[in-house]
Amino acid sequence: MSDLANLEQRALSELNATDGEESLRAWKTRYFGEQGEVTLALKNIGKIPGPERAAYGKECNRIKASLGEAFEVRQQAEKDKALERSLAEPPIDVTLPGRRPAHGRLHLATQVMRDIRGIFADLGFQVYRSREVEDDEHNFGLLNMPPHHPARDMWDTFHTMTPGVLLRTHTSPGQIHVMRQFKGKPIRVILPGMCYRYEAITTRSEIQFQQVEGLAIGSRVSMADLKGTISAFARRMFGEERQVRIRSSYFPFTEPSIEVDMDCIVCAGKGCSLCKKSGWLEIMGAGMVHPTVLKNGGYDPEQFTGFAFGMGPQRIAMLKYAIDDIRQFWGNDLRFLQQF
Repeated sequence: MSDLANLEQRALSELNATDGEESLRAWKTRYFGEQGEVTLALKNIGKIPGPERAAYGKECNRIKASLGEAFEVRQQAEKDKALERSLAEPPIDVTLPGRRPAHGRLHLATQVMRDIRGIFADLGFQVYRSREVEDDEHNFGLLNMPPHHPARDMWDTFHTMTPGVLLRTHTSPGQIHVMRQFKGKPIRVILPGMCYRYEAITTRSEIQFQQVEGLAIGSRVSMADLKGTISAFARRMFGEERQVRIRSSYFPFTEPSIEVDMDCIVCAGKGCSLCKKSGWLEIMGAGMVHPTVLKNGGYDPEQFTGFAFGMGPQRIAMLKYAIDDIRQFWGNDLRFLQQF
């Protein structure tokens, strides 16, 4: 019982010495928190020998009630002091004009995505949305990448617990969906959406990113149409003075395949740190739709041809605004976001 008496005296002494709401909260935690002294004393009732247990428990409950009441009185006194201080301060002039709230704005990635959609809308492309959770067949197989195809190593894939179900690694599976929906009719669409890859997060790569796929299919679609579309996009997005360069490349779902470069917007092709002294910046991959992919989508490659392209809106934004770290797009740092 002497321990309980000491506990009560110490707690009251510390309570009377508190100054301010913060010290009051600390006192309450010290004595009434999960590991507080009063809490532990109540938990020890079961360990007290039988003859003394009832008296010990009664004293514990009395101390708990007494300290609780003392705390409430002290807390109310602090609230009264705070009110007095508030009333003593100069009054608020309610006739002053209010402060305008800060205006929100679209995220930079959303702004660029809308710019891309607007440009391709003017070129006659519709927007087509496809699913982000795909099956292996649409993500790889129908795009001319059968099981064990070495090109699958180009994408680090997130697989789910369900066999054959994964997070899409690119927006290209949407090509199959849109072809099967249009069923042999001419197509001119873009397919924006999120993609996922199991990659190390660096200044140039993220595990999730936006992508825009483009697809055009018709009876006489050629590489010249692809080049004209890409050139028109680059000049609308980056400026009329931009020059476009095409390099041979490889993608399993296009044949022939190309990489598209644009003269550096910082040095105008002279060579700088942004373009790694080359004078050129890569903006997208593209090519003529592979006959196998056309066939898998329900189109006769003897009658139809088409082109496809893919780009990353965040990469486009990085090139347009000279941003050197893709992680800024997901950092939610207002110092970065408010610049655009």
